[in-house]
Amino acid sequence: MLKDEDIKYIAKAIPFWSELNEEDKRFLLDHIFPVQYEKGNSIHSGSMDCIGVLLIRTGDIRVYILSDEGKEVTLYRMSDGDICILSASCILDNITFDVYMDAESDCDLLVIESKFYKQLCSHNIYAENFTQKMVIDRFSDVMWAMEQILFMSFDKRLAIFLSDESARTGSDVIELTHEQIAKYVGSAREVVSRMLKYFQEEGIVALSRGGVKIVNKKKLKALIK
Repeated sequence: MLKDEDIKYIAKAIPFWSELNEEDKRFLLDHIFPVQYEKGNSIHSGSMDCIGVLLIRTGDIRVYILSDEGKEVTLYRMSDGDICILSASCILDNITFDVYMDAESDCDLLVIESKFYKQLCSHNIYAENFTQKMVIDRFSDVMWAMEQILFMSFDKRLAIFLSDESARTGSDVIELTHEQIAKYVGSAREVVSRMLKYFQEEGIVALSRGGVKIVNKKKLKALIK
């Protein structure tokens, strides 16, 4: 059951809300439900899972692909205010790869049920255009992740990650383990540990248990150029 505060949030969060007639608004609200996930929980598990379109009120979600050998490659991450379309991949034509989503922190979400969202898109051009734009934007994120893995040296990839994470959190301290960083950059923990040790020897970072502190941003940015 949606509360008044949920409805107000939906009206602000969905870009095409003002373009819906009253009937479509009621239809959409009838098929949205709130859900919470605890940190570490799986939210979406491959093509067999099609939970719906996610409106992220609060929380952080990691989207990744998984190889047959169990290797994870992070495609992108989402946080407060973002909308996730690929969690409803069963309604998207020509999406042929499986994506997985995990809660990186406690998440408070609103979910639009897949089949009803598809019905809305089938007769509302604004909803359809928004969906296509979201898919294109996320495909761009995926291509950027693949470009880094395929064509960039690992020291540059790691430097980009540390710089982006510092900007995202507003802190020079990256509170992630080497194992977690490895998942984000699509590498092995041992490779990450060796490169971080090199960064430390070069005076770029300081390592501590469960974290990395950037101590020389100028040197870090020089690796990215």
